[in-house]
Amino acid sequence: MQLSDVSKNLKDQTDYRLDQRLDKMFRVNPRYRHLDTEDREIIFDLLKKYKEKRRHGIKATRLSVKNDMYKLYRNRIDLGLTYNDLDDIRDMLLDLKE
Repeated sequence: MQLSDVSKNLKDQTDYRLDQRLDKMFRVNPRYRHLDTEDREIIFDLLKKYKEKRRHGIKATRLSVKNDMYKLYRNRIDLGLTYNDLDDIRDMLLDLKE
């Protein structure tokens, strides 16, 4: 299960259903098993942000992903993110562009 499966029909999903799909993706996909609960909360918050934008007809752009990643890189020590975590988060956000 990939993020594209989770983000399918993102604007029509409830927060509860989005949380269920993310949990399943983190359990099933071995690529994301190393993410701890705080990292998962960061991803969930970002997806909720993009979900609200998608409801208004605004898709994720490269610039918006770049701005979000800049904030995460800048605060990575405070958030406890490793470079691997940041790479995975960036890949997930770039999957939302499609």
